[in-house]
Amino acid sequence: MLLTIDVGNTHTVLGLFEGEDVIEHWRLATDARRTADEIAVVLQGLLAQSPLLKGADIDGIAICSTVPSVLNEMREMCRRYYGDVNAVIVEPGIRTGVPVRMDNPKEVGSDRIVNALAAIDQYGGPCIIVDFGTATSFDAVSAKGEYVGAVTAPGIEISVDALAAAGAQLHKVELVRPRSVIAKNTVEALQAGIIYGFAGQVDGIVERMAAELADDPDEVTVVATGGHAALVVGESRSIDVHEPWLTLIGLRLIYNRNAT
Repeated sequence: MLLTIDVGNTHTVLGLFEGEDVIEHWRLATDARRTADEIAVVLQGLLAQSPLLKGADIDGIAICSTVPSVLNEMREMCRRYYGDVNAVIVEPGIRTGVPVRMDNPKEVGSDRIVNALAAIDQYGGPCIIVDFGTATSFDAVSAKGEYVGAVTAPGIEISVDALAAAGAQLHKVELVRPRSVIAKNTVEALQAGIIYGFAGQVDGIVERMAAELADDPDEVTVVATGGHAALVVGESRSIDVHEPWLTLIGLRLIYNRNAT
């Protein structure tokens, strides 16, 4: 079985593949203070409690991280606790098969390249990936499978935290769909602003990106992923596909390209 680990700024998502299928998954808070030993304890605890893993072995690990300090500890964890398991870490020198057409390719986060590879493999190009994470990231991939550009906006959780911190009479609310757009109380007014506001943002940005990406914008497939995607997918006109495991799928593909 292949263990894939996507370390984001806020959350770390782990997925276990049997062949091409995600058969188990977990979501943890990303903690840059965790050592390699602590990561190993958490990981082994999760694996031990899964009924799907009784008698099964991890024979491969694939990792990408947007947090350099965590990546260093992940590398050390693999060396100390899984030294006999082939580990592929997405970093310079790893074969992804995705040409990066940016002014400075090194600025592009590894998770965005991983997502681009998965989107092309699963849906073809041209496509736009909307990743609802700490930031809301929009990545453009050409019909040739090239990563050609991006848009980055504040994420849902960051925006909610900032609003609650700046407004004396405002507070964090449960992120669920309100009864109507025109709200009758403060809680639902905040929920409507967050959910419909971000849906409108997505539609507006995607429309502009698609017009630049393809002669026929209707040919562009829009793929949503990330922890908060489910909040917006149902309210957006432009999202075609919701794939919560897009990054994990990309890690599986990269592992297969680089495993020895």
